[in-house]
Amino acid sequence: MTQANPLLIARLGISQDILKGETVLVTGAGGGIGYETARALLWLGANVVIAEINLENGSRAAQTLGDEFDRERVLFVHTDVGDEASVQNLFKESILHFAKVDAVINNATIAVLGTVKDVPIEKWDASYRVNLRGPVLMARTFLPGMLERNHGVFACVSSTGTAFLGGYETFKAAQVHLANTIDAELEGTRVIAYTIGPGLVPTETASNAVAELAPLMGMSLDEFYKLNQNAMLTIEEAGAGFAASIVFAEKFRGQEISSMQALKAADINFGSSEGLTKAGKIAGGQLDLTRQLCERVHQTLKEQSEDWKRRSIFERQWVIRDFKKTAGMPVEEWLAVLTKLTGELQASGSITRPPLEKLAGYYNHLAELAKGYEKDPAKLEENLRYVYAWKEEVEQLSKSIN
Repeated sequence: MTQANPLLIARLGISQDILKGETVLVTGAGGGIGYETARALLWLGANVVIAEINLENGSRAAQTLGDEFDRERVLFVHTDVGDEASVQNLFKESILHFAKVDAVINNATIAVLGTVKDVPIEKWDASYRVNLRGPVLMARTFLPGMLERNHGVFACVSSTGTAFLGGYETFKAAQVHLANTIDAELEGTRVIAYTIGPGLVPTETASNAVAELAPLMGMSLDEFYKLNQNAMLTIEEAGAGFAASIVFAEKFRGQEISSMQALKAADINFGSSEGLTKAGKIAGGQLDLTRQLCERVHQTLKEQSEDWKRRSIFERQWVIRDFKKTAGMPVEEWLAVLTKLTGELQASGSITRPPLEKLAGYYNHLAELAKGYEKDPAKLEENLRYVYAWKEEVEQLSKSIN
């Protein structure tokens, strides 16, 4: 066994071998994000099944990962995820080798570019086959075993939509709905479904696509990457995020998350895309007030998140997704950030300033939603009074830290 360069996953706050005894299947793991996902999972102790359509890439990936870790923990199965017989064979080989599959990451993809009117229907069909039919076949094949054991994770992979990528993004968006539907159907079980997006990652597939996409958007390749530099992750970072999401799957149940969010679940200070910045010490006279404000903001958000859990499945899922989109990270991360801030304030040391303007923005967004949905003027006035009070507390906390 030879150890390659130190892994990013090893530098995060996750214990090595935390997934020991688990078997995780990663489609499209012959290279790119899938390969780095498999590599991180092996460090975490999992057995890994590489499902790959390219025979040469899949064989090479299994050989390389087997040399780095343990050949007995790596299985390559030549697989076409869009073919039902091939997926059935994948299931059979996985069970023969590892007896069970505990998690599936639907990483396999093909990118189709061009305007909706110009992309040939054959390319739409090919994209559907890999980007939606494949995950459906994987769900039909692997979820029954997970439900029988009442243990498992089913992760779909999404991508943010944009012009000239309709033949690709349409089915990636459908994977979000697929995961949400599966999650609702899994209510009351210990089998978890969610969606994860890698962000902009310079894989071979993505780089080739961007080279075609940039001119369609009226910009050079350099201009495209400069415009999107804040959203970019390395291939290893994206893969480590995919692997970390399996560790923290319970936290992400029913959500659409990003690799960055999964990395932050492992190490809240990872990267800077969520806007965490260092601030100096707060003067003694202001410290108690700031701490009290932080505790009140935390308590308010905690009570709201507890209330969401008591709502209907569809309302709960919508509220959770809306919060994450508007506030910049899931409510669980916000609660962790505020807990960390409270601890720093109690220690009277330097503090890490969270992006409180985003949380205040969420409450402003909530007020606008209330204006559009509540018909009773008296109820609307009462609701807005509460919402604006929550917003004011967040803004006061922000000012106190500044």
